[in-house]
Amino acid sequence: MDKPCENKIIIRDPLPNDSEKHQLRWLKENPKIMYAAAFMTLLIMCIGIIGNSLTILVILKSPRIRNIASTFIISLGAADLLFCIAVLPFNASRFLNINWVQYPELCSIVPFLQYGNIGVSLLFITMITINRYIMIVHSSLYSIVYRPIWITSMIILCLIISFGMLIPTLLSKWGKFEYDPKLGTCSIVSDEFGQSSKSALLVTGFIIPCIVIVCCYTGIFLVVRNSEKRMRRHQASTQSDPTATNMQSIRRKLSEWRITKMVLAIFLSFVLCYLPITITKTLDPGVQYPALLLIAYIMIYASACFNPIIYVIMNKQYRKSFKSVLNYGCCEKATKRVPVLRSISKRLQPHGNLTSSTVMQTLQTISPG
Repeated sequence: MDKPCENKIIIRDPLPNDSEKHQLRWLKENPKIMYAAAFMTLLIMCIGIIGNSLTILVILKSPRIRNIASTFIISLGAADLLFCIAVLPFNASRFLNINWVQYPELCSIVPFLQYGNIGVSLLFITMITINRYIMIVHSSLYSIVYRPIWITSMIILCLIISFGMLIPTLLSKWGKFEYDPKLGTCSIVSDEFGQSSKSALLVTGFIIPCIVIVCCYTGIFLVVRNSEKRMRRHQASTQSDPTATNMQSIRRKLSEWRITKMVLAIFLSFVLCYLPITITKTLDPGVQYPALLLIAYIMIYASACFNPIIYVIMNKQYRKSFKSVLNYGCCEKATKRVPVLRSISKRLQPHGNLTSSTVMQTLQTISPG
């Protein structure tokens, strides 16, 4: 009874086999493109590991940029770091035709981490955006909402939603993780009942967070625009003393807007990176143009290394903190040498005429080696 069932499955679904042949033929005809894709993936992985590790280190070492929003930025950086370490090496090896998809365990764990990471990254961006919204629009509620217990709960909730929704798929109860020949990699495919969690994940993990983020930024923009108008009116007026408190509040909101623009850039880069794969899968479900799918995958991978670059470009405080951490070793050595050089000058100053041998003897007496 087993063999007839197997034959039925193969005959009932001929399209994946045809797509698989098309994929294999395209791969054999374009090996240089695949090598280039593997190189790009490995390059993105290296930049992402270095950049996100530095981001976490910079925030932990720099009190001036360590705030409530930075807690979510650390979480976002950790998620991107996990993506670079646990997912990208397998995707790069796929471009090099290293066949790891034949192992069921890897074919389940890798897409589980990939889909979960995509969801949790966008949810962390949503949490940062909501943080900016409450800070600027409802500042009186900020200290009530953002207590340590609630911040921890928000982070845990993001993880539970993102990875928890994938557990039924991991257990093959709502779709399943399996090799998809149309995509040429392991992904979520329909189970024996024709069910798949992809639509639900798209709604809860992408569409709803995007709607929340757009609504928050609309509210932020309106408040900042009104604050700028009041600031101009205040500068045009001569009576500044009665409204000093209001002006301080307006300046603070405008200052917070600078950080908010950085978060907006992070969100837009995330959307731009995931838009190509959404369009490609919608317009080309049979993968008749594998090159477009390949570019779309590279864009997804690139999203893991963009955030640290945005921090450095758009935020002066982050830029200074990155420089101070990178120059820490050199600065520390230079700081230690300054007193030594001063002691050299004090020792040599009273002696008047100095020879090179005298200078060398003095240096040798104070040198550590």
